[in-house]
Order: sequence, then C-alpha cells, then structure tokens
Amino acid sequence: MADIENLIMRLRSAGIDFTEEIAEAMLNTPIEVFSDHDHRAFYHDRPLVFLETEDGGVKTISAPHMIVTLLHHLEIREKQEIVLLGAKGGYLATLIAHIVGPKGKVVIVDPSAEVIEYVNSRLDESVCITCTHMESVDKKPKGLPKAMHRVLVTGQIEALPEWLSENLVEGGFAIAPIGEREFQNLMKFERQGDEIMETGLGQVIFGPVDIKESIPETPSPEEFASMIEDAMEALDNLEMIEPETKNELHDLIADLRLLPDDLAPPQHGEEDEEHPMIRLLLDKGGLLMTLWPLIQLMSDNRLAHPASPGADLMRSGHEDMVP
Repeated sequence: MADIENLIMRLRSAGIDFTEEIAEAMLNTPIEVFSDHDHRAFYHDRPLVFLETEDGGVKTISAPHMIVTLLHHLEIREKQEIVLLGAKGGYLATLIAHIVGPKGKVVIVDPSAEVIEYVNSRLDESVCITCTHMESVDKKPKGLPKAMHRVLVTGQIEALPEWLSENLVEGGFAIAPIGEREFQNLMKFERQGDEIMETGLGQVIFGPVDIKESIPETPSPEEFASMIEDAMEALDNLEMIEPETKNELHDLIADLRLLPDDLAPPQHGEEDEEHPMIRLLLDKGGLLMTLWPLIQLMSDNRLAHPASPGADLMRSGHEDMVP
C-alpha cells in the first residue's frame, strides 16, 4: 500500500490533475494482479509490460501519469457505460469499474484474441467488465452498447474508425491518440448535433492498439546503411572517430547498399548467418560496437516520467511507451 500511496502523492506533486475517485480506485486496484513483470517500473511512473508474444509483440499498461490523465479527461461518473478499445491488461478497465460502480458497465474490445484471453484470466468476475474480441480496429465489433457515451482508445491509431464516431450519442465523446507510430496527438472527439468537434489534449507516444503491429521489424539494408551513416556523421562532428574506422564503415555502408532492394527480412526462427544482411553485419560486429550505443540512442524515444522518484517536478508532458 505504501508504494501506491507514494506514487499518488508524487503524481499530485507533479501537478497532474485527477479526482479523488481516481485516486481511490488506484488504491483499491493492485497493479500486481495485472502483470507478472517487475512492478517497480510502474511505481517509478513507467509503463509496465503485461504480455509478450512468441514473435516479439509487446503490450503494456500505461505509465501512471498517463493513466490518471486519460481517466481525468474521460469525465467518468457513476452508472455510466464506458467502452475501451484496447485492453491495457484489464487494469484500466478495473479502475473505471470502481468509479462507475455496480450499476455502471465497462466493455473492452481488442483485436487480439491472445490479449482478451489474458485479460479474462486477470479480471475479478464480480466486477462489471466484459471482454470482446474484434476482427479489426476498422470493423465494428459485436457486443457494444447501442448508444456510446464514453469511448477510450488506449493505443495508437491513424484515424478514428467510422463505426466509433457514428455511434457516439449527443454530447458523447471519444478520446484517442491519433497519428503515426513515432508520436500522436491525444484528441477528444465530441458529438454536437451532426458534427464531431475535435479538441487537442497534447502530444503523446502510444504503442499500437493491435499487438501484432508491435512486432519489431528488421530494418532494410538501406535503412540500416542510413542509420550507420547518421551515427558515423554524429561521431565525426564530435571528432570521436578515427579515419581508418570511417573508411571501414564507408565500406560496410556500400556493401549494405549493394544488397537487393527487395531482399526479404529475416524470418522469425531463421538462423542469423543464413541471411545476407545479418551475415554481413555479423562479419563487421567489432566495427559496429563503436556505433551501436549511438544508434540505439538515436532511435530511442525520450519519454517523460513526471512522477518517478527524484523527477524534475518542473518538467511537463505526458508520454506513453513505444513497445
């Protein structure tokens, strides 16, 4: 209990708005029920992995500052019926269920049967939550309420699905992170008559709704060559790379660009040395050690964790994890 109490205190100290009802729901919903991974990440205001698939897909429960921000904007009241597109391990739905009470209802829809199975295994049967597998984000799932007052999309999508906007009631709204994989705008879509009014709530970084879209992709030879080129240029500007190493890296870049443009990426389970690009990179492994930390740093999304212990409380911004 001390961990969650301290977390709530740090969230408030960071200036993040949320109601007493949200705080009480968090106090009564142990995060440990919803993930078997190291829970210290959550108490340090970071996303928490709840599911990893064999082919590398990853789904997370959002960082606490993002969770309370989403719930605050959702304006939840008792007896409401809330729809979640994207399961978030069942944790977010359970928080909402505490707030809407026994006369309210929470409906989870998710495009992954594996995620739905996982969430059902973690939910308390006495809580008013139902889980439904949907064929795709763009196709209306079964089991939705006829009139949707509140909808929360918990992962990145490029546009609000038509079935969702069409079924919002007068005054009802949806909240969703809209944009590309690199970053999105958290948007509120509210129905007013025949119009859907849009309000921006800030920039965020969410992983995709569908876990299949989180499976990491191997860069193409051209993409890898460009990454090495950018990293080498950065080191050269800092005078941190020897001329001999530069020449060897130029040779590696040229070799990568000689590989076929339509070269298929390595398949899951394929032996590394059997793939031409992987074999080339393994041959130059010692050379790449010079650049690898910089390549990782350049591709890393810098995420805000305003309620982590020791965080700079003057820093603002709410960002989720890119899995």
